[in-house]
Amino acid sequence: MPMYAYKGVAPSGKAISGVRDAESPKALRQLLRKDGVHVMSCELSRGGKLAKEQNAKKGGLSRDVDLGGILGGVKKVEIAAFTRQMATLVKAGIPLADALGALVEQIPNLRLKTPVSEVRAAVNEGSSLADALAKHPKLFDELYVSMVRAGEVAGNLDDVMIRLSEFLEGSQKLKSKIQGAMIYPLVMVAVGGIIMTVLMVKVIPNITQMFRQQGKTLPINTRMLIAISDLFLHWWWVMLVGLALFIALFVRWTGTKAGRHAWDTFALRLPVVGDLVRTINVGRFARTLGTMLESGVPMLRALDTAKQIVGNTLIRDAIEEAKRAVTEGDSLATTLKRSGHFPSTMIHMVAVGEKAGQLEQMLERVATTYETDVDTRLSRFTALLEPVMLVVMGGAVAFIVFSILQPIMDLGNLSGPK
Repeated sequence: MPMYAYKGVAPSGKAISGVRDAESPKALRQLLRKDGVHVMSCELSRGGKLAKEQNAKKGGLSRDVDLGGILGGVKKVEIAAFTRQMATLVKAGIPLADALGALVEQIPNLRLKTPVSEVRAAVNEGSSLADALAKHPKLFDELYVSMVRAGEVAGNLDDVMIRLSEFLEGSQKLKSKIQGAMIYPLVMVAVGGIIMTVLMVKVIPNITQMFRQQGKTLPINTRMLIAISDLFLHWWWVMLVGLALFIALFVRWTGTKAGRHAWDTFALRLPVVGDLVRTINVGRFARTLGTMLESGVPMLRALDTAKQIVGNTLIRDAIEEAKRAVTEGDSLATTLKRSGHFPSTMIHMVAVGEKAGQLEQMLERVATTYETDVDTRLSRFTALLEPVMLVVMGGAVAFIVFSILQPIMDLGNLSGPK
């Protein structure tokens, strides 16, 4: 049954929009009329787009433009919530198509509601859930589809969906922790930058003007302060252009294979930060691989998907090398150890898991251990940044105050004109 995206007016007079299946536009209007909804426009839903291409061909602007694509897409939290609800319904024994239909009615975001409606339509037509989800790769990535496919083949889709929802929720929780840890230093940098700019542009020029009128030789630190103030005051646009150019060149450089490899190597060698980056990537890899293996995904496919989850290219290359070695019959622990990028604790636990036939459980334990370690390291990192940034900002303010007060206090002892 085709899916239609519609816009209309509710009985309360509020404008509403949504997606619903119907045999024809006329049937859709009749169904919605029973709910008291007056349909203003409707069109066939295609891949989450409200027939924008058809409207463009007509030479006019569509009045049914989906602002969701402009104002924002689908958040990972929404995907995780959808997966959790889907797992609950499937676990309760509700047929797949009915479960999807129930979820469609509850999803408020049209950018997610439309694809899920199309997944439901495909399942109704006889398609597997994995194949239907694979048609929307921007929402459901390879990891998601592979796990669902494995669950369908093994007949334990409900358990796989539960593990998948837990994995997505855990990944989002880790991401939120990392972002939360970076908020404080970023706010400090922003506030400090604004304060220093105001001092350099507004305050210091007025104070140092009397020094220039004296025509005396000023201390070196005061002359440096005046030069920096002049730079901010007269050449601020050059600094902005230079900063924008540097960012653009840096992004372009890290977009190349050699540049990304060099930057990732530098990141791993940084004190404190390097260990944190390694721990985050190793924990993410262990969690992804363990979850996929426990869901029944074959080892090689699981390694290939887990590799894409890792952000550091050096660790990603090590996983690719491990995949090739496993293909040739070597053990996973041996190849990971050869790379030198994985901690010895993880190597030992993976080796024990391979020998005992419990690799999935060991990887889950490794992931839990390193996720806890990430929490500890993030706390330490934040605690270390706070005094460092306070010292830096305090030093800058002390330099400004000393540079201004020194010539005032020594005004009678300054040497003659230059």
